[in-house]
Amino acid sequence: MAEPIRVVVTGAAGQIAYSLLYSIAKGDVFGKDQPIILILLDIPPMLPVLDGVVMELQDCALPLLREVIPTDKVEVGFKDIDAAILVGSMPRKEGMERKDLLKANVAIFKTQGAALDKYAKKTVKVLVVGNPANTNCLIASKSAPSIPKENFSCLTRLDHNRACSQVAMRCGVSSNNVKNVIIWGNHSSTQYPDVHHAKVNVGGAEKAAYDAVKNDAWLRGDFISTVQQRGAAVIKARKLSSAMSAAKAICDHMRDIWFGTKEGEFISMGVYATGNSYGIPEDLIYSFPIQIKNKTWKIVDGLPINDFSRAKMDATAAELVEERDTALDFLSQ
Repeated sequence: MAEPIRVVVTGAAGQIAYSLLYSIAKGDVFGKDQPIILILLDIPPMLPVLDGVVMELQDCALPLLREVIPTDKVEVGFKDIDAAILVGSMPRKEGMERKDLLKANVAIFKTQGAALDKYAKKTVKVLVVGNPANTNCLIASKSAPSIPKENFSCLTRLDHNRACSQVAMRCGVSSNNVKNVIIWGNHSSTQYPDVHHAKVNVGGAEKAAYDAVKNDAWLRGDFISTVQQRGAAVIKARKLSSAMSAAKAICDHMRDIWFGTKEGEFISMGVYATGNSYGIPEDLIYSFPIQIKNKTWKIVDGLPINDFSRAKMDATAAELVEERDTALDFLSQ
């Protein structure tokens, strides 16, 4: 048996974590032969709830789960960890300005970045889920200068999965028959779900998504807005934000980092824009088409970009630049 790896989940008493922890503990993410020590980090008022989560994880009787450690201390939470899934963040409350939300989250992710820097392994892979995820990820990385920037990413896989599923339903196929959709930019309503490079397998024949869907107006209109607004639609219906689907996307994202993407396929994740070939400003965490091999990601270069896509890619970049500049002001205070 392999040595156990140490995985921390923050916001561990919350509802995304409740959908996520079982999948991690049973081997869906890091492999069916990889023992795990799970560290559950949350704020002090949530510790009694965490105790209940620990009991449930014990009661699942999972062979790979070696130990569960609940804590409210970053020095315990981030000690020698191999993977960090940062789910906890300050949620937007009614009447709250986006700027206030940014300020609260800069404080959280500055603290967590500094703790990663001090206590985690330098090889740690950090996935930021808590919103605003791209900018929170940037702040965490800037606060952890000794950990390579490439080790930080943010979640846009949920948007990616939503886009795949919409196209699949439209074509009457299952979602594993759709590949290479792209989410460009921010995990916000300015994100750009792009299917110009996507392929759909219909009845054994692979077609370009535009040819398979045969409805350009939908692909350039309702498809994009449905994916952009899906989180809000779930909240409206459930009165709670996406948890089951977010947890599934986290598992997909981390499993692809660990085991790589399939040959000839790419997925979407928010990564440092440094050196990208698409004219996106450098000092941003921006969602690109990504391929992963040996736990190392690279941006898929050289995809042709038409004017329609260019405008949408630039609009979401502009929002990220504004978010970054506001956040960096708070960081320097």
